[in-house]
Amino acid sequence: MKRMLQWMKCENASDTLLAYVQIVVGCIIGGAAYPLFLVPNSIAPGGLTGVTTILNHFFGVPVGITSLLLNIPLFLAGMHAMGRSFVWRSLVATVLFSFSIDLIRLQPMTTDPLLATIYGGVLLGVGLGLILRGGATTGGTDMVARIVHHRLPYITTGMFLFLIDCCVVIAAGLSMGTSEALYALITIFISSKVIDMVMVGFTGNKACFIMSPAWERISGRILQEMDRGATHLKAEGAYSRQSRPVILCVTSRQEIPQIKAIVRQEDPDAFMFITEAHEALGEGFQRLESE
Repeated sequence: MKRMLQWMKCENASDTLLAYVQIVVGCIIGGAAYPLFLVPNSIAPGGLTGVTTILNHFFGVPVGITSLLLNIPLFLAGMHAMGRSFVWRSLVATVLFSFSIDLIRLQPMTTDPLLATIYGGVLLGVGLGLILRGGATTGGTDMVARIVHHRLPYITTGMFLFLIDCCVVIAAGLSMGTSEALYALITIFISSKVIDMVMVGFTGNKACFIMSPAWERISGRILQEMDRGATHLKAEGAYSRQSRPVILCVTSRQEIPQIKAIVRQEDPDAFMFITEAHEALGEGFQRLESE
């Protein structure tokens, strides 16, 4: 029992260390997107940093420090609504992200707004994705959205963030120009897609559903030849009313041809469909970690 507790403490410590490494790396990468691409081209990619980018365009205020100052009241409110661990990690992320924007002295890589939109969105998405994987946010509208959802569960976090981003983009369009607002929309879209890719990984796992009278032979070969697990789901045909198991198997993208070959050899008339498994966690896949 004592050894088990020591192992759990070690696991928790390593998970915490990994979380903070992801937060630090994410802050550096995401923060670099602003001096390299976004700020020089007046692109305000939504959120609180989008607001400060607009302020920078007119008054020359530093984006990072101004964003940090605006975040202070949000963290005071979030301390009561959210867990301390989440708020503490988010506070660290917000400070590092804000300072990274101002202190990373990098020359703009391009003055082409389209290139800045694409590459700025990718960098920002990678950075924010790593921060989210570390169990934190960069404060700002993310924190407000979580607080609002905590108080009003029928308002989803995504819905609230979308509304805020729309307001920021409209403000950018009215103050800086329509083109800048349209570029900002592209940046938001790209960064959101990249965040999803970073969050779920790049493994491209697939979930295979197989319906066949030869279900025993097929699942047996999957277990023996592919060393993959298979689950039998209870199902009944709507027309035949016959009860027959459905095989569920999650595999990597590279193993799909092999599983197709097994099914084809055992039952050429089998019905099979394959879907995306956005994230596979547990034995045989990525380790299940606490967020």
